[in-house]
Amino acid sequence: MHLATCRTGKVFILYDADSVCDAESAPQIGPALFEPDHWHRAGRVIGAAPGRGSSLFLDAGGEQWVLRPYRRGGLAARISTTRYLWTGLERTRAFRELRLTAHLHAQGLPVPRPVAAGVTRLGPTYSAALITVRITGARALAEHLDDIEPALLERVGATVRQFHEAGLDHVDLNARNLLVDADGAVWLIDLDRCRLRAPGPWREANLDRLDRSLAKFGATEHMAAIRRGYA
Repeated sequence: MHLATCRTGKVFILYDADSVCDAESAPQIGPALFEPDHWHRAGRVIGAAPGRGSSLFLDAGGEQWVLRPYRRGGLAARISTTRYLWTGLERTRAFRELRLTAHLHAQGLPVPRPVAAGVTRLGPTYSAALITVRITGARALAEHLDDIEPALLERVGATVRQFHEAGLDHVDLNARNLLVDADGAVWLIDLDRCRLRAPGPWREANLDRLDRSLAKFGATEHMAAIRRGYA
């Protein structure tokens, strides 16, 4: 994976040159890559994911991509749902997430392959979006909870432990950010605001957050098997 940067006017782009160059029939790198209207006009939007921000599934020619705009929630959304304070390009959420995802991907950890991050500077603020490769046949863990096998839950725990051993503090570990593909392999997505850290209490905090997420789906009994796999 070869990360490169470019700039077009107010738009800064960090991208994997190999991913973009190898995607036949995809647009060349540029601001249009991050514009949902561009993909709709081209007839290349093939679906959408639930959740804040309405991530789009795209036909990129030879593979599928996920376009995820960054959206604020909570009280901050009352000010703006799309703009963030500019404190430097490398500190933007999109650039940080893409670099972290690329780092984990290079270690062979089960994260989506990153494609590009786009940041548009708007005076003292910015907006941003991220593109990753879609994991074929993957569904959120939340969609498996009704009839899930204990062995799969243990694989979830083992996967979380694998990321923890690599130092990843996933600040939003929940049943929708863990995916299960058609082969039963477990993946971790949405690394926004996540970071690498030395071992500490944050590991247990991650597991507690996952436990609370399962509780929202009425599936707290599954946490025991996840912890067995984690151990």
